[in-house]
Amino acid sequence: MSELITADLVDLDLSAETKDAAARSLAGRMVEAGRVTDLDGFLADVAAREAQMPTGLDGGIGIPHCRSEHVTEPTLAFGRSADGIDFGAPDGPADLVFLIAAPAGADDDHLTILSGLARRLMDPGFTGALRAEADPGAAAALIRGEEVPAAAPEDSATETPEPTDTDAAPEPFRIVAVTSCPTGIAHTYMAAESLEAAARAEGVVLDVETQGSAGFERLDPAVIAAADAVIWAHDVDVREKARFGGKPVVDTGVKAGINRPAELIAEARRKAERGEISRFADGRDEAEAGTGGSAGASGHFGVRLRTYLMSGVSYMVPFVAAGGLLIALSFAIGGYEIASAKSVADHFVWGEAASWAALLNQIGTAAFGFLVPVLAGYIAYGMADRPALVPGFVGGAIALTIDAGFLGGLVAGLLAGAAVMAIQRVKVHPTLRGIMPVLVIPLLASIAVGFLMFIVVGKPIASLQNALTDWLNGLSGSNAVILGVVLGLMMCFDMGGPLNKVAYAFAVGGLADPTPGSLKVMAAVMAAGMVPPLALALATTVRRGLFTATERENGRAAWVLGASFITEGAIPFAAADPLRVIPSVMAGGAVTGALSMAFGCTLRAPHGGVFVVPLIGEPFLYLLAIAAGTAVSTALVVVLKGMRRTPAPAPAEDGSGVTVAA
Repeated sequence: MSELITADLVDLDLSAETKDAAARSLAGRMVEAGRVTDLDGFLADVAAREAQMPTGLDGGIGIPHCRSEHVTEPTLAFGRSADGIDFGAPDGPADLVFLIAAPAGADDDHLTILSGLARRLMDPGFTGALRAEADPGAAAALIRGEEVPAAAPEDSATETPEPTDTDAAPEPFRIVAVTSCPTGIAHTYMAAESLEAAARAEGVVLDVETQGSAGFERLDPAVIAAADAVIWAHDVDVREKARFGGKPVVDTGVKAGINRPAELIAEARRKAERGEISRFADGRDEAEAGTGGSAGASGHFGVRLRTYLMSGVSYMVPFVAAGGLLIALSFAIGGYEIASAKSVADHFVWGEAASWAALLNQIGTAAFGFLVPVLAGYIAYGMADRPALVPGFVGGAIALTIDAGFLGGLVAGLLAGAAVMAIQRVKVHPTLRGIMPVLVIPLLASIAVGFLMFIVVGKPIASLQNALTDWLNGLSGSNAVILGVVLGLMMCFDMGGPLNKVAYAFAVGGLADPTPGSLKVMAAVMAAGMVPPLALALATTVRRGLFTATERENGRAAWVLGASFITEGAIPFAAADPLRVIPSVMAGGAVTGALSMAFGCTLRAPHGGVFVVPLIGEPFLYLLAIAAGTAVSTALVVVLKGMRRTPAPAPAEDGSGVTVAA
C-alpha cells in the first residue's frame, strides 16, 4: 500500500468531534498532498455514501469511503482520536478512523488493496499497534504492511500447552461464506472480516469468498465439499450458487454479516443439525443446474417474491434513467413534435438543432424499448440465474408484442423463472448435463413462456394493462389527489426501502408507454421522494438545537441529496428518531403527492430532481408542491422534537440492571 498513504496523511491527534469534521480534517490532508482537487465536492460524496449506510465497525473503527471525481489517485488517510467519534457502530465511538478516497474509475487493483485493509482491521495486533504508535511515519508504514505486529500472549504463565498425541481434539464445525455488496469498496470485506472474527471466537473454521467490485477468487471446491454449512451475506446476486448445492444455506443481507455474524453462525449450526440442505441436494453438478438458481433462498414466499421483483427493477432502472432523460432532453430542444421525426439514419443535418433533438429522442426510445424485456429477464434471473435470462427476455418481448406492457413483463419474468426452476428439478442422463443450461433449459422454458404469454395469460393481462392506462388517463379531481396521497406515503415511509421501490417501479413502468396519466404519476412520485431529505435539511437549519452535531452535519448533505431525488438522505435522521421523523416526512410526502396530482404536473424523466424541472409540465406549481410538503414535514419534525423533555433526564435503571431511556 506504499502509494496509498504517507506520513503526511496520518493524524495521531485527531481533534474532531463528529464524523463529518473528522472527514474534513483528513480530507484536508489529502488536498494538501494533491490527492483531492475539490474539498467540498469530495466531502459531499463522502456524506452521500455515509447516508446510505454507517461505516462504523465494532472495535472502535470508522472507515468512511467513497469514489469521487475529485480524487486524482487512490488515497488513504488515517486519524486517531482520543475521545472517539460516532460512526454508527453498534459498540460505540471509533478511535481509529480510515478515510478511503477512490477515483471515480478506481481499478480492480486498488479495490483489492482496500479489501486487504478491511480484513486487517479485525486483527487485534494490527489495531493495537496503531493505538500505541507515536510516530506518524511508523503508523503509515504499519498500514502499508511494512511491519506486522505480533500479538503478545495475554499471560505467558497460562499459555495453552502444546497438544499431545493423546489429545483427541474434536473436529471443528466448518462454514464457507460469500459476501458481496453493490459498491464493493468496503462492506463486502467488512462483512467477511466480521464473520471471520465471530468464527474465531466460536471455534469455527470459516472460509470466505468476497464477491466485490474487484472480482472474486472462487473457493477451492475441496473446501466447499468439506464445509458443514454455507452463509451468504449479500446485497447482489451470489455468483455460481450451484457450487454450494447440498449444503445448509443461511441467506441474508450484507448488513447482517457485519452486525450479526454470531447469530448467522448459530443459525448455520442449527440448519446443519436439522439436516436442511439447498435444493441442489440430489447430486446434480453445476452444468446441469446452470449457474445457480435460488439454492438456499430464505424467507417466506412474500419475501422471496419481493426479492425477485426488486432484482428486475434494479436492472431496469438504468435503462429507464438513460432513455427517459434522453427523451426529455429531446423534447426540451425540439418540442414534443420531435417524437414523430424521420429516422436520423436517413435524415440528419449536423448544424440543425432539430436533428440533434431527433437523435436524442430516437436513442432514448431505443433504450426504452428494452425496459420490459430487461425487467422480465432479470426477474427470471433473480429466481433461477443465467439459464432463465433467455426465456425471461423472450417473455418480456412478447409482452410488448401483445400490448401487455409493464404488467405483462412482471408476469413473464415470474413465469420464466418458475419454468426454469421446474426444469432444473428434472433428473437427466449424465450425457445431457453439459447442454442443459445452454440449450435445453432455455429452449424448453422459452417454449413454455411463449405459449403461456401468447395463448393463456397474455390477452387478459393486456386488457388489465389497458384498463389501468384508461383509469390513469381519466383521473381527475379527488381520485387523482387520493392516488397522489398514497404514492407520497409510500415514497416516504421507508425512504428507499421496499414500499418506496414499489411506488417508483409503478411510476417508471408507466413511462414505457407514456400517457398523460402515467406522466402525472411520475411527477408525483419524484416530488414526494424529494421531501424527506429536504425537510430534515431545513429543520436542522431553523432549529439547530433540536439536533445533534452529527445530525446537523448530515443536514448539510441532505440539501443536495433531496434536490437530487435521493430519498435515502433522510435515513440517518429516521434511524435515530423513527417515531418522530417517519410520520412527519410521510405527512409532507402525502401533501406533495396530492398537490402535484391536483396541479396536473407531468414528468417524462424518471430521475434528476430539481435538475429536470425545466422538463416538467407546470414547473412552478411543481416546485410549490415540493415546498409545501417540505414545510409541512419540517414543522411537524420541529414540533414533535420540541415536545421532548429539555434537558433530557439521564438514563435510569429499573432495578434489574437494565437502562431505561427517558
